[in-house]
Amino acid sequence: MMCFGSLLIACLPTYNSIGVWAPIMLLFARLLQGLSVGGEYGTTATYMSEVALKGQRGFFASFQYVTLIGGQLLAVSLVVILQQFLSEDELRAYGWRIPFVVGAAAALISLFLRRALKETSSKEMRENKDAGSVRALFRDHKAAFITVLGYTAGGSLIFYTFTTYMQKYLVNTAGMHAKTASYIMTGALFLYMCMQPFFGMLADKIGRRNSMLWFGALGTLCTVPILLSLKSVSSPFLAFVLITLALAIVSFYTSISGLVKAEMFPPEVRALGVGLAYAVANAIFGGSAEYVALSLKAGGMENSFYWYVTVMMAIAFLFSLRLPKQAKYLQNDL
Repeated sequence: MMCFGSLLIACLPTYNSIGVWAPIMLLFARLLQGLSVGGEYGTTATYMSEVALKGQRGFFASFQYVTLIGGQLLAVSLVVILQQFLSEDELRAYGWRIPFVVGAAAALISLFLRRALKETSSKEMRENKDAGSVRALFRDHKAAFITVLGYTAGGSLIFYTFTTYMQKYLVNTAGMHAKTASYIMTGALFLYMCMQPFFGMLADKIGRRNSMLWFGALGTLCTVPILLSLKSVSSPFLAFVLITLALAIVSFYTSISGLVKAEMFPPEVRALGVGLAYAVANAIFGGSAEYVALSLKAGGMENSFYWYVTVMMAIAFLFSLRLPKQAKYLQNDL
């Protein structure tokens, strides 16, 4: 689905060619991409949590976001490369299609690699009558689902704010050149990717619950000051430092994001519980981050977006308080 969605965007006719069908097809392709991500996230988080060694689950789980951030980094790097060889008119005419062709090819490579993965579920678990049951999920694990939904909403929102939206923010609000913004985000995303294993190991030492509490508290206190500082920043280096600081705060969450969700559910509904909670929260809050930010900016209320993110971080902190001090379904771990 990811491959087909990316390929469809790459080959999409323009509005001048097919009229209103162009945005309709684009929406369909984006829905395919979003559905494929939602389906992959829960299973990936489940798999990483189940193959990880006890006492090192935070470290192992952090590589889920290493790959996710790595994908964003490759995308931004490809944009930087294209900006060196194509003019702005060429990028608008056809250059923008190239990353989607590359993305489609990468999806096929991923499909080939995953064939070598060893299944972690047992036959008994797969034959459980509650396996993959939405009814069983909401009947027996409603509280866990709501908890995961609560802190994922804030986590997804701040993640997209300081990654995918930030490049537009630097251009539209801070007034930086597009190339400069691309360079800043390339460097910041690279450091962000490298941070994940270290924050994962930190979570193994201090506990996942404490990492999530630090995430919620620091996100609540620092979001407004960082975004306000970036709003008027003129130095690319200072912008890079501020974004890296924000991403370090987000790393308390992203390094163990899949794991703290996976350990809230038993094996028979683990992938479903993680995937569904993530999909709902990510679609509503993460996916809308850029739209909300740009809409508030257009309405002359850009600062309201900063407070919106802050409130959602406070909510994430409150829901993190509901996390158990000891993993319930992945035993002998923090």
